[in-house]
Amino acid sequence: MSKRPVIALLAAPETSASVLYGLYDVLFSVGAVYPDMVAGTPGEELLDVRIVSEDGNGFHCLGNVPVEPHAAIDEMSGPDAMPDAVIVCDLYTSIHATPSGRYPHATAWLRQAHANGALVCSVCSGALLLADAGLLDGREATAHWAYRDMFGRHYPKVRFRSDSVLCLTTEADRLVTAGGVSAWHDLAVYLIARFCGYRHAIETAKVFLISGHSDGQSPYAVMTRPMDTTDAAISDCQAWIANSYDQPNPVEAMVSRSGLNARTFSRRFRAATGYAPIDYVQALRIEEAKQALETDSLPIEEVSVAVGYEDAASFRRIFKRRVGLTPAAYRRKFQRLSQIAGPTGGSRPAIADAPRAGSAST
Repeated sequence: MSKRPVIALLAAPETSASVLYGLYDVLFSVGAVYPDMVAGTPGEELLDVRIVSEDGNGFHCLGNVPVEPHAAIDEMSGPDAMPDAVIVCDLYTSIHATPSGRYPHATAWLRQAHANGALVCSVCSGALLLADAGLLDGREATAHWAYRDMFGRHYPKVRFRSDSVLCLTTEADRLVTAGGVSAWHDLAVYLIARFCGYRHAIETAKVFLISGHSDGQSPYAVMTRPMDTTDAAISDCQAWIANSYDQPNPVEAMVSRSGLNARTFSRRFRAATGYAPIDYVQALRIEEAKQALETDSLPIEEVSVAVGYEDAASFRRIFKRRVGLTPAAYRRKFQRLSQIAGPTGGSRPAIADAPRAGSAST
């Protein structure tokens, strides 16, 4: 029998147990579990899956879950010991943190593994480690949507795809990044197909009921901009628009409120928030509309008017562009989730009484 492909799962104390052990269970089962389930005869394991860490010592990951690595990364170095693929599991990082330089030994190993021909992958915030290693410079990549601004601040050479669940545009460069935490499902299916063939990928997906994230990340993304506190005029406008986004001509109103000319206001607003003023208003309106669509039964035309769009066709067009789904499709998707969750003991407040999407708490 030929040597099984080796897949190394790089983990650290900031890693989620669900990602690490989920990947391990699924990849470890390839070739073995499906025939046992359908014919009663276990098959042969097709992948050699190993958990690795910087020093190889045991540790506890998020939730105080114990992890006993199979090896230290130094034990998997050199042309004869390098894995065929490396997956950097998620490494939880606050969106306000400075991610650079946290794992210098691991980033050096990732560069070496990639140079020696390994496929290098990441899940969620694990992409920060690939970016810190310089492997994503000039390339597209994805991670959880909440890290979009962090990539812009610390890794501006990376073309961040906040809409993507599995970024395969750099596949030819042996780099694949997966979005949010549960995007490891999509990555696992991709890796099984790549190393073991399409049939094994389908069979494993059937065993674990994996269906992928065909809608991408955009339907799940939330506006997470904190209130700016360094520019008083812009901060005041942010506070005002959080409760007035449904007003007519809101950008003109903010310019007037700031006492600045339009060009200066636009420049300072973008510097403080990262958004052009009209994009900021649209983001607030769409975020509020999403909250209504998730649980309310108001007609879409009424939701449109309630968030500031008199023209329902314009609302639908802008919503689809920003969210990736039509308002009706978004409602179906998330109201199904609310049905699964069951009654919560209370109804959602009406739009006028709901928490504002642009408040400082977001």
